[in-house]
Amino acid sequence: MPKTTHLAERKAMVDICRKMNASGINQGTAGNLSLRIGDKFLITPSSLPYDTMTPEDIVEMAFDGTYVGLRPSSEWRFHRDILKHRTDIDVVLHCHSVYATTLAVHHKTIPSFHYMTGVAGGTTIRCSRYATFGTQALSDAAIEALDGRLACLLGQHGQISLGKSLESALWLATEVETISRLYVQALTLGDPPILPDDEMERVIAQMKRMSYGHGPEPEGSNDVARPRGK
Repeated sequence: MPKTTHLAERKAMVDICRKMNASGINQGTAGNLSLRIGDKFLITPSSLPYDTMTPEDIVEMAFDGTYVGLRPSSEWRFHRDILKHRTDIDVVLHCHSVYATTLAVHHKTIPSFHYMTGVAGGTTIRCSRYATFGTQALSDAAIEALDGRLACLLGQHGQISLGKSLESALWLATEVETISRLYVQALTLGDPPILPDDEMERVIAQMKRMSYGHGPEPEGSNDVARPRGK
């Protein structure tokens, strides 16, 4: 039997998959996960429960659609196409989180009703048009909805979150679900006010600064919040 390659990455993927279910953003065998490995990628197999999945079960795929091991997730096309199209990320996480899916079944894009909408990289978290699962049409719809974004909803389906790492993709998927829940609840009181684009530009700029380890304020604009003795 051939030696399993990229064992550490496979173990990390299984761990993230189990965290998806434990956190409640995914259920049963729904959802899937992929990780870029050089000129190939690893992806979860089809119809295998996460609690019984082993690192050896993770499937290795090439970008031409060929694979080694078990049959890959039925959604392998959008994993392949997103990873090929988006060289800025290395992880694609898909799940059927309840509130994100609630909005997706109504084809609702999430507007900037709350500043944390900006975690997906723009003023909205778009919802894609509907397409049958596992098809090229769904892949095309996802890429369109993800243009300039790190997350999107899939019409009448679920959500996709992207990341440079497995942990960052899981974090973003959890944030998208939280934002979705807030939006569903806010809508019960009526359409909430929307933050203007110029404010969201400031929010997104703050988020980018903080992601690089800097404070939320531009240098020199805050003379109080600085390390003591500096």
